[in-house]
Amino acid sequence: METSRAVLVTGCSSGIGRASALALVRAGLPTWASARDTAALTELEAEGCRVLRLDVTDEESRVRAVRAVEAEHGVVGALVNNAGYAQVGPVEEVPLEALRRQFETNVFGLVRLCQLVLPGMRAQRSGTIVNLGSGAGLVTPPASSAYAMTKYALESLSDALRLETRAFGIRVALLEPGAVRTGFVSALTATTPRGDSPGPYDTLMRNAIALAERDGNSDRSLAPEDVARAVVHAVTSRRARTRYRIGSQARLAPPVRRALGDRLWDRLLEQVCPTQ
Repeated sequence: METSRAVLVTGCSSGIGRASALALVRAGLPTWASARDTAALTELEAEGCRVLRLDVTDEESRVRAVRAVEAEHGVVGALVNNAGYAQVGPVEEVPLEALRRQFETNVFGLVRLCQLVLPGMRAQRSGTIVNLGSGAGLVTPPASSAYAMTKYALESLSDALRLETRAFGIRVALLEPGAVRTGFVSALTATTPRGDSPGPYDTLMRNAIALAERDGNSDRSLAPEDVARAVVHAVTSRRARTRYRIGSQARLAPPVRRALGDRLWDRLLEQVCPTQ
């Protein structure tokens, strides 16, 4: 069996997914860019990507997308699990249905895609799975438990999957970027549940969203292309890493968190994002 070089990327309508698909196809890889709305993928198609409709929360859509790549290339050579979104909200106020939707997209859909591509990867004794985690999977921002829990889950998933599949020649890489300049903040506010009347966490919510906006627009924030370069390295390099901490936030926050301990860290975050 000839080794497949085909790459399937999820969540390519904008941001990191779009930049990653462009970088991969420009690196000479057969690249399948996917999104729920293929109308958002016309530019990627013009650049040479194959495009697919893929809703990572829908089983029929997941199976159809994977089978389309396999029909042409035999195997999905690399899977880039990028699709995901965030919401903010205190634990007390996040509706369970909203939390379930978060996990369906960010975790369960991702796991199912891994399950669908792994048999082919095992058969050809090679393959790469790249999971898009986050600095929020290392240090939890205020009012971001729902999103952070999904990214913490990818830490554990990637560790287990890496060990389970290594004997079959499959590589697993986890990317942990800090704040990225994308449409993330606008999507964040759009998916955040809101009550009709003032609540006890209104100050926290305003400050958490303002913090996300500052981080996303800061000179220190990452461009999507910064993350895309790490995606290409993880897919193509013989010396690919198991983890890519991208940007100063992702690299510096965890050791500072460990050095300060819970109480001092909490005080620091209360200064950065006041709750009252």
